[in-house]
Amino acid sequence: MGDSSQNLRWIHESVAHWDADKARIVGGARTGTLPAKLASHADGDVLPDDWWRVEHDGRCVGYGRMDVNWGDAEILLVVEPEAQGQGIGSFILEHLEQEARTRGLNYLYNQVHPEHPAQQDITSWLEHRAFSRTEDGQLARAVVGAARHTA
Repeated sequence: MGDSSQNLRWIHESVAHWDADKARIVGGARTGTLPAKLASHADGDVLPDDWWRVEHDGRCVGYGRMDVNWGDAEILLVVEPEAQGQGIGSFILEHLEQEARTRGLNYLYNQVHPEHPAQQDITSWLEHRAFSRTEDGQLARAVVGAARHTA
């Protein structure tokens, strides 16, 4: 695929369903990589939160998920193994931040679970993109350009 970021499409799923692509990419993720609420689904199950899929030349290669709570967004990024290292994760992160900014959200955060097989690599990847550890062990960063509410 090379540098595929030029050929990527960001597609919002107005009502997200568990399907073959999610089973392949999200469901196929290694044990310990995903939140428990995404661990098992049947084909056709409606999923909570907002989902976007990333397509390259018509093939789904990744997903972004956003769960909005109290003005912040918990995010999930998943890229199929064959497409990793090609800028797709960065593409997803940029688009999730744009979605958060549009909604006036303050922070993006992510929890890299201790049992994640690539915990240090994922944590380093997020820290390289301006995420910092919070008191509760999550990684967070301010949404660039977000409207800030002051008292």
